[in-house]
Amino acid sequence: MDVTEWLLDSDPAIRWQVMRDLTDEPADVVAAERARVATEGWGARLLALQGADGQWGGGTYSPKWISTTYTLLLLRLLGLDPASTQARAAVERVREGVRWQRRSSGPYFAGETETCVNSMVVALGAYFGEHGPEQQRLREWLLGEQLDDGGWNCESPARSTRSSFNTTILALEGLLQVEQSAGVDPVIAAARTRGEEYLLERRLFRSLTTGAVVSPTWRLFSFPPQWHYDVLRGLEYFRAAGAPPDPRCGEAIDLVRERRRTDGRWPLQHTHRARTHFPMEDGDGKPSRWNTLRALRVLRWYEHGTVG
Repeated sequence: MDVTEWLLDSDPAIRWQVMRDLTDEPADVVAAERARVATEGWGARLLALQGADGQWGGGTYSPKWISTTYTLLLLRLLGLDPASTQARAAVERVREGVRWQRRSSGPYFAGETETCVNSMVVALGAYFGEHGPEQQRLREWLLGEQLDDGGWNCESPARSTRSSFNTTILALEGLLQVEQSAGVDPVIAAARTRGEEYLLERRLFRSLTTGAVVSPTWRLFSFPPQWHYDVLRGLEYFRAAGAPPDPRCGEAIDLVRERRRTDGRWPLQHTHRARTHFPMEDGDGKPSRWNTLRALRVLRWYEHGTVG
């Protein structure tokens, strides 16, 4: 089968995104397929694993990657419709029952004390429709954590005053989700522009000072990315933001093209090891539907300005 057929011969979580981002199906067809994420396949399996106390994996942030935070992040990546009955029920259980276990003991959507974690919570809160005072305070806090170079760093200011790619992509994804869910905010838009420049000035994976590749693993594509940065994740952010392609993404785009196999598919390359609820891919080195979907829509955006 060709690549599109291969992608469609999969879980509803992949199918609906292929229909939206690659084959341009009508909105009602896409919505009907997306609705199946809550009742079939990976999405339904994850929802069924939630405990009566609202938690997944017996913890708020740990154990990785089966805790409440990482399971919610995965449901967001799968595209679980936040307006679905199943999503609303799951999020209500989180809101009512889950509290932080580390440096804070507050309710889940009020966030914690660390920038990476709070960026995740901002993204999840916005995606799942949590727009109350606690989330508003957390968003303002995140904006206040932006550093002079335009990015963010979870070790600032105690250990570093320079930004981190890992933290910056999490903060940008969180703030973008706020604007996608609640509407454009000039303050957030300005912060995102500064954060985007931090990545673009560095060509998405190079040191601004030396021009060297910061980390070889950033050239390898992972799914799910968890808290880790890589080039494909950076490009996915710019695609999702709907921005016109910037020439400074060109080297990163070339890397995506180079990673394509002769059969037109992209492999899974760098799985972040820890416990998982269940596998969604066949392992590193094998063809990856997730990476293929993401790479194809990034190339479509860069080459044709099409977001989906």
